Amino acid sequence: METAPGTLRRTPLSAVHRELGAKMVPFAGWEMPVEYSGLITEHLAVRKAAGLFDVSHMGELEVEGPGALAFLQRVTSNDVARLLDGQAQYSALPLPNGAPADDVIVYRRSADRFLVVVNASNVEKDYKWLLSHDGGEYELKNRSDDYALVSLQGPRAQAILQPLTTVDLASLRYYHFADGELEGQPATVSRTGYTGEDGFEIFVRPDHAAAAWKRLVEVGSPQGLLPAGLGARDTLRLEARMCLYGMDMDETTTLVEAGLGWIVSLDPAKGDFPGRPVLEAQKRGGPPRKLVGFEVLGRGIARHGYAVSVNHEPVGAVTSGTYAPFLQKNIGLCYLPAAHAAVGTDLEIDVRGRPVSARVVPTPFYKRAQ
Repeated sequence: METAPGTLRRTPLSAVHRELGAKMVPFAGWEMPVEYSGLITEHLAVRKAAGLFDVSHMGELEVEGPGALAFLQRVTSNDVARLLDGQAQYSALPLPNGAPADDVIVYRRSADRFLVVVNASNVEKDYKWLLSHDGGEYELKNRSDDYALVSLQGPRAQAILQPLTTVDLASLRYYHFADGELEGQPATVSRTGYTGEDGFEIFVRPDHAAAAWKRLVEVGSPQGLLPAGLGARDTLRLEARMCLYGMDMDETTTLVEAGLGWIVSLDPAKGDFPGRPVLEAQKRGGPPRKLVGFEVLGRGIARHGYAVSVNHEPVGAVTSGTYAPFLQKNIGLCYLPAAHAAVGTDLEIDVRGRPVSARVVPTPFYKRAQ
């Protein structure tokens, strides 16, 4: 990856973004496109057709060796032993307090070779944290600079990608991946994403990223595809109630409180891992607070950090909040004491000194038709 002036890094697609007139912003130590043609336009393109995202800032850590599986069982929350070759799993790196050091996706290439994709802001932290649990017959490598990663999301993603790849997309199930070629170059295609839509995340060599991006845009544009930036990625994931690390969860919020108890395995065969006693107690007895979704009833957008009250008593703060372009509503997430977390609970949110009514609603806010 290129190094930008100052401390910001650039992905292999940086020049392409500039050619397209993208608005570039700092994000997690990287210079990234926040929008091209407009956040709402890009958001709706993903919901109705397709959007193409540069997510090359994400980190890739490789665990390889006969002890790789046992190691990952000890340091992740989910049951890695359930994975088959070519299967991926959403998981987390849990701390002793039950909170995530990060949320991750674990890819099983073989019984002794795994790839762990981590958040851009946490690559070095995660790498050092995993090294601190060293012990066993495996090798841990930071392979982040060896990959470029693009995400093609939306109902027309398969139709756009299939003519360009040797991977049989029709047979590729959700959270599965396969190696093949994209335009004659090596590529790994994964049926995963962060938008609530069907789609694919495509790993390619950095020197092939620009050509791959341009061909996807060339083939996809007649079908409604638009390049999309971080702005649309954030509003899309929030409509789908997908947590953002550092906003909706961090090292002070347990996985169960964040609504991610489903990625915590208590199977005896899984064995011990950091935070298991805390998470086990919360899964069985309930957490003291819960991350809930709310819809703003009054006028105003509830932004991150805005104070939340129930019956005029402060109870927390907004973790994520935005205008949802597809739903045409103002929505958000916040932690509430368990006693006040039921659907239908009325809230007050301090929007720049003005109390605005809101209500706890079921999530995800948006769910695509199957």
